[in-house]
This record gives sequence, C-alpha cells and structure tokens, in this order.
Amino acid sequence: MPWNDEYECMPAKKLQQFQLEKLRETVAWVSKKVPFYKKKFKEAGIKPEDIKTLEDTAKLPYTEKTDLRDEYPFGLCAVPMKEVVRIHASSGTTGKPITGPYTEDDLAQWTECMVRNFWSAGVRPDDIVQNAYGYGLFTGGLGFHQAATKLRCAVVPTSSGLTERQITLMKDFGATVLCSTPSYALTIAERAAELKTDLRKLPLRVGIFGAEPWTSQMREEIEERMGIKAMEAYGLTELGGPGIAFDCEAQDGLHINEDHFLAEIVDPQTFEPLPLGEKGELLFTSLQRRAMPMIRYRTKDITSLTREKCACGRTFVKMGKVFGRTDDMLIISGVNVFPSQIESLLLEIPEVEPQYRLVVRKKGYLDQLIVQVEGKKEVYELGSEKRFEIEGKINAHIRGNMGISVEVNLVEPKFIARSEGKALRVVDERPKQLR
Repeated sequence: MPWNDEYECMPAKKLQQFQLEKLRETVAWVSKKVPFYKKKFKEAGIKPEDIKTLEDTAKLPYTEKTDLRDEYPFGLCAVPMKEVVRIHASSGTTGKPITGPYTEDDLAQWTECMVRNFWSAGVRPDDIVQNAYGYGLFTGGLGFHQAATKLRCAVVPTSSGLTERQITLMKDFGATVLCSTPSYALTIAERAAELKTDLRKLPLRVGIFGAEPWTSQMREEIEERMGIKAMEAYGLTELGGPGIAFDCEAQDGLHINEDHFLAEIVDPQTFEPLPLGEKGELLFTSLQRRAMPMIRYRTKDITSLTREKCACGRTFVKMGKVFGRTDDMLIISGVNVFPSQIESLLLEIPEVEPQYRLVVRKKGYLDQLIVQVEGKKEVYELGSEKRFEIEGKINAHIRGNMGISVEVNLVEPKFIARSEGKALRVVDERPKQLR
C-alpha cells in the first residue's frame, strides 16, 4: 500500500477540487502577505477571487529564479521570522543563493512528501539508509534524513565525499539503501571496482537518486554496476527541496505530490498552457506551503505530464524524465541540443565509460561542440589508432541520430573530475558577450 492512500489514490475529480481550494487559499495568502505578489497580481489585473477553476491558474503571473535573487534573502517570505524554524539555500554559484525558509508545518509537509518517495521506492522501517547527500544548507541531506527517520530506519549520515570510507561503511554497517546524486553513485561504484569490492554481493538493494538530470541509460548503468534498483527523487530548493515527485515500481514516470504542488506544462516561448502528453516547460505552484509559497514557478525543466491510473494504484499525475533544461540547451549548427541527448547516445557505445563533458567554444562565427568522453581502460590502452576509430564511431552515432557533427575526444580513464554532488557536464568557453 502507498504511504498515504487518502491522497495518493484519491479520485482525480476529488483531488482537483482539493487543489482548487488550496490554490485559492494560497493566492489569497501571498496576495495579502507578500508585497512582491501583491504588485505582480495588480500588474496582471488579477484578484484572488478571480480564481474559480484550475484553468484560471494561467491568468496568474509566473515566478522565476531571478525574482528570488532580486528579493534575497527574505523578500518572498510570507511569515514573520519568529515563525521560521529552518532556512535552507542553494549554492549560489551563479549569483546570490536561493533561500528557502520553513515553518514547522512546512517541514512536516516536506517530510511527508519525502516519506512517500521512500515508501514508493520500497524502503521500510527495517532498512539501513546510507545518506550520501551533502548536509547543511543544501536541501538534499536533511530532506532525505527526515524521511528515513520518520520511517524509523537506521540512518547512516555519511554526507557526500570520502568515497573509500563510504564503501567501508556500506560493507561494515550493512546498508540496504543508498541516497545520493546519480553521478556520485557512479563514482562510488567505480571506486569499489578499483578496491575489488563487489557491491552486488552486499546487502545494498535500492538507491534513491536525484538533484541532477539523468537518463534511463544512466539508471541501467547504475543498476548493473551496483546490483540495486535505482529509483528517482525530483525536487527544487525553490519549492522546498526533494520530494516533489518520485518513482514507483512501474518506473514509467514520476508521480507528482499533487496535494502539495499544482503542475503545468507551458510553451517555453509563449507561456501558453500545453495539453497532457505534450512536451514543454514545467511550472509549479505551491498549494500548502506557508513560509514561501511559489506561484507558477518556472523550473526551466523540459518534460511532459500524463494522467492515468498507475499499476501501483496511485492517481497522481506523472511527469516524464526531464528531457533537458531551457537554460542548458545549446544550439549547434542550428540544432537544439540537450546534454541528456548526448548522454543517452554515449551510453550506447560499449567502449566508453559513463563519464563525459561537453565543451562549447567559438569557431569563427559558429558554436563548436567538443564531446570529451573517457574510454574504457582496455580500449584506451590499444593506442591512438583504436582511439581514432572509436572517436569516429561516436561522431557518426551522434550525427546519425541528431544531425550534427561534433568533435569527439576519447580521453584517458580518470581524465574527467569525479563528482561528489552534482556533476559538471557542460563547460562553456565562449566569451560571455558571444553566448
């Protein structure tokens, strides 16, 4: 059974009525408590009482990351600081960090959403959960910790890094569940192989991975190397952290916690709503959060939504695998290119490791894409002629599937820096004024 079947298995019409009630409450709340939204609603000519159906959500203005940075640190907070019990934040590597204040109820709701994620992944109270997400301001560590604790699992709060120690503790403590980014899971698997530790012979049976886009091919690679079931957790700091959407045993889409988040798909250029099944940009509106609700927040993630009863029994709408991000999209020879597309194609080449980096440079007036990918040790050591052959094979595979020609560099094993958190997949070396 699901963790909370009252909501997770609620009939669609009843669920949508619940969403409408919470949407109207939230719009009225931010209109009264947050000057930013009060001004935005006035400029859009919309009042809380104008929201009569879920379709009326399209009348509301959207919110984006620049708004959170402009209102840093607490301009979008809807409660006095005496009601705030915790504050998380993004890394702020590209500017001011994104702050996330929580009331006590917000934390309880977040934990509830994460517990659903764990339960759906097959985690139970007798599991030993090794949490290799970074603790601190990043929402991952404590978000996963809260869920495991609520489920009464034994939690091993390793945080990220110290990979050999992760493997030692995994063996000594008998961890059955691993929580980390997918790229760090691969780093652990690679180091374990070097240490002659067969992870497939350990009690480890499931991993819950998120915080970065990853393809189905990457999932299969992790499952093969670690001998586990690789499940997904989706979330954003701006919406409260992980737990917005999650895998179930069917693994054909991520269930969105619709009693907490209203999802839309819009055209990323026109912002016109798109119907179920069509691919576009994902927007979220918070439905129960009180400290910092978001109205139509632009995730920049490209995906689609489908609504059909799942084999697991849940009725929540599903989002597909994130195809890419609007701000990660590259235009090469007039073709839109997402890193996830390149990843999928690279993982179909048996001679390479799942470690790659995309470098974008200017070549005259045109953008040039260089694909750096590590060759397997036994392949790389065959010499330059063999490497040249594999580079040509990869280029032909990409050209045949995407219609673009790229420069491929088959690099030596360990050339690309390993990740302990989110992997750096794209390096943009173009002058800023020419991007």
